[in-house]
Amino acid sequence: MSKLEIKSISSLAKIFPSEDMSKIKGCKTGTVLKGERYSFQVAYRITESWGGYMHVETESPLKNVLARRTELVPVRHTAYDFDDDIISKEPGLYPDILYPLENGTFRYTVNQWKTVWITVDVPKTCKAGTYPVKVTLHAGPKPGGTDPVVSKSVTVNLEVLDAVLPPQDLIVTHWFHSDCLSVYYNAPVFSEEYWTLVENYFKSYAEHGSNMVLTPVFTPPLDTEVGRERPTVQLIKVKVDKKGKYSFDFSLLDRWITLAKKYGIKYFEISHLFSQWGAEYAPKIVATVNGKEEKIFGWHTASDSKEYHDFLAALMPELTGYFKQKKMQKNVFFHCSDEPSANYMEKFKIAAETLRKYTKGFRVCDALSSVEFYKTGLVPLPIPSENHIEPFVEANVKPLWTYYCCGQTHKVSNRFLHFPSSRNRILGALLFRYDIEGFLQWGFNFWFSTLSQFPLNPYEDTNSNFAFPPGDAFMVYPGKDGTPVESIHHEVFAEGLQDLRALRLLEKLIGTEKVNELLDKATPGRVKKMTMTDYPRGEQNVLKLRKQINELIRENLK
Repeated sequence: MSKLEIKSISSLAKIFPSEDMSKIKGCKTGTVLKGERYSFQVAYRITESWGGYMHVETESPLKNVLARRTELVPVRHTAYDFDDDIISKEPGLYPDILYPLENGTFRYTVNQWKTVWITVDVPKTCKAGTYPVKVTLHAGPKPGGTDPVVSKSVTVNLEVLDAVLPPQDLIVTHWFHSDCLSVYYNAPVFSEEYWTLVENYFKSYAEHGSNMVLTPVFTPPLDTEVGRERPTVQLIKVKVDKKGKYSFDFSLLDRWITLAKKYGIKYFEISHLFSQWGAEYAPKIVATVNGKEEKIFGWHTASDSKEYHDFLAALMPELTGYFKQKKMQKNVFFHCSDEPSANYMEKFKIAAETLRKYTKGFRVCDALSSVEFYKTGLVPLPIPSENHIEPFVEANVKPLWTYYCCGQTHKVSNRFLHFPSSRNRILGALLFRYDIEGFLQWGFNFWFSTLSQFPLNPYEDTNSNFAFPPGDAFMVYPGKDGTPVESIHHEVFAEGLQDLRALRLLEKLIGTEKVNELLDKATPGRVKKMTMTDYPRGEQNVLKLRKQINELIRENLK
């Protein structure tokens, strides 16, 4: 006879097969705002010698309840030097994938702790009150079999407060790599299959709080080895006539923008007009020349060449005019070069000053580490990493943005698979404390090796061929049906964005100063305020902070 053990736990617990569940705190209640997504997990272990099937049954007056099974992914190395706030520095199998269930059923693994991930989408129109969410696990033979079934249930009582979660005002981009979709699914770029994939992934992207999308007017000159190429995903069609005159077709760009807006994506981040790390080269650009498509710019083109600058002189007035006609000036962001190196300051200066000539009325931003690029006026909207943000704060940069990627490993928030989920979710509170307008991260679905040398299967390689910390390069996995398979680190990141929105609501009720006092008091140790390196750590401390936020909202609604 099978023995089934189950326990309801929070969304921030990462459960491993040999987990000592007596050390994991249970979750039986929660509070949530109207219009918010609430997640928890049901951990289970089945002790027996063979195996069978698990059927998940959910029951609640809140109808929008989704169950998915968590699964492990390989972490072959943890890449860099980290502080002590990690799960482990050792390679192994880590929980991350959230597989959809087929008819509520899946094959279980015996003698291991795993979890079922439960999400409850609370309608904006929901009446305030407490609603039970009952989850029953039925373990036994394949449906229709005759062997005994073992069943157990847990109930989480979810209190819905009489307040609606406000809309997200934070601008969020995780770089969207449509070439990875094309390659993984073997779907030719701009085929109808390609556009269906883009739409499916846009939907997941937007549902989790990303509202600005990297838009490849030309194939982005990002994460590409010098001399190599990424697949062409250029949205602007270029023609060159016999006299060398350029003409442009924006119909594909139109389709991209229309599709993104369908899912609430309202900001468009134009792919970089110069190469990464210093603007030394032009991006790859293809054009129809004398009836044949050919590459007219790329690694063979210096960024300050007359030919490329003549091209920009022809393109940019038409491109900015296109956006102005659509009244999109406030929603379009241009890039010069990603993470420019001080070694290429002169090249970057030429590129930045050229771009400035054509982008009046638009915002120009770049991720960078050195505040000098801002102080010299070369980057009007700098995006510093979390661990380099303080000089930008001291320089009174407003509005203030930030980003993280593979290099933000010590003390600061990040989403790596070997980090506790609390270190992922706390970002929302930090973004409020710094009054951040926008957040950038480079990998929504980067399924290539480092420098795009070859494609990878993200189910097998979470490190981009030993280049990056696990989970840095992507938030979602490719589903068989052309839709994304979600991840724990994607869901938890979205929870952090909801925390930020709840803080914005509380701010309207009690004022910014009192909210910041709450955040500072929640920060342990002798520091006087919450910073990018000093903040509540651990599952229970982060959950406690959100509970305090909700309690203050409840008190001040009266």
